[in-house]
Amino acid sequence: MTIDAVIKKTNAHYCLECGICTGSCPISRINPKYSPRLFVEKSLLISEEELIRDDDLWTCLTCGACSARCPSLVDYNDFMFQMRQLAIEIDNRGVCTHAGTIQAVSALQTKKFVKKDLSWIPKELKTKQKGDVLFFVGCTPYYQIIFDNIKADSLNASKSTIKILNKFGIEPVVSQDERCCGHDSYWTGELEKFKTLAKSNLEMIKNSGAKQVIFSCAEGYSTFKTLYPQFFGKLKFDVLHISQFIAEKLDSEEITFNEANEKITFHDPCRLGRFEKEFDAPRKVLSVIPGLEILEMERNRENGMCCGSSTWMNCTQVNKKIQVDRLKEAEKTGASTLVTACPKCKIHLNCTMNDNGFDFKIKIKDLATLVAEAI
Repeated sequence: MTIDAVIKKTNAHYCLECGICTGSCPISRINPKYSPRLFVEKSLLISEEELIRDDDLWTCLTCGACSARCPSLVDYNDFMFQMRQLAIEIDNRGVCTHAGTIQAVSALQTKKFVKKDLSWIPKELKTKQKGDVLFFVGCTPYYQIIFDNIKADSLNASKSTIKILNKFGIEPVVSQDERCCGHDSYWTGELEKFKTLAKSNLEMIKNSGAKQVIFSCAEGYSTFKTLYPQFFGKLKFDVLHISQFIAEKLDSEEITFNEANEKITFHDPCRLGRFEKEFDAPRKVLSVIPGLEILEMERNRENGMCCGSSTWMNCTQVNKKIQVDRLKEAEKTGASTLVTACPKCKIHLNCTMNDNGFDFKIKIKDLATLVAEAI
């Protein structure tokens, strides 16, 4: 695809230069040299070669805040995806964080695959290899190892999700043949890698017999719900985030929760919130736990602030400042715990919390973990 085609496809030529996108962008608020509006303008003024070698191509978080507010309906996220595809073609890539370990893990999963180790699942939790409901674990087993030093405990949400499903009488399929969902590959422009991972996952789900797939990861949920159908047609199974699954069950089944006696605030993950417009299910689930008081941050729901990173690329002091501001906003509510529904949000915010230069008192917990503890 040429840059002219990208501009037309994403409505970039309708840009009014009003600056709403720049005012909405979490990066621009901290780094005034970066602007979605100016990057769109560059695409109209400079050569393709210059544009796809521009470092700002890898700065965007693809959080969707700009596109959600654009009066001209410029799809800046898709604009960035298409531009990154062109950049990949000339081997221009962003700077991988964590020595590229996470990118290497997903790349290896496109090759001859060694079955996933499921020894992390406690013996008291019940799973199986075939059935109607599949729990798509995602990359949390890898994150558990990579981020052990910041005590993010990524697997806690996965274990908690299985516990919740067991509580509702479901022994979910947890497959050893599961691959990375491909979210990061897609948003960094590695389309063929994304397709390879997606095809493997669709085949795995078909072989499992699952009619419903549950996610504790907002990114995995959004990737399956929106991106997979774009490339492979309508899915032959339903997809639900764990917060949606619990919210639906609350309408039809009676479940008893322990008293929580805690003040919490909820951080809307970009992929669950702005991407999939799911703001109510997590709050509905949290609201039924007795003693739990929900204190909203100033920026919540559609206006929720990104956690500051998305595809393990180009993490700088600007990203850290975004995370610091978000944690300060959470503490300002008076809550003792910040709850989110995406393992990456938890990792990124936890990373900043564990920096020796800061003294945050608030705890960070995944929604599935909080619910499992209250059952």
